[in-house]
Amino acid sequence: MANRIQVEGYKTLVRETVSSGIVNTDVSGYQVYMKRIQARHESSDKIRCLVKEINTLKTELREIKSLIKGNKE
Repeated sequence: MANRIQVEGYKTLVRETVSSGIVNTDVSGYQVYMKRIQARHESSDKIRCLVKEINTLKTELREIKSLIKGNKE
């Protein structure tokens, strides 16, 4: 850690001396963040799947209605 300097007032932030970039060294905080991101992606995927299923059901209902109307005439 010779090429990093502690950022004043922050325990988990260091500045790299070569690039002058700030690096967060809080590994557990990062893991919690990544779990939240993964959960959000899974939730979005589930919603997308449910929307597709609803649209399929709507299409099938329209087909059934048209078949019923065709039999009445």
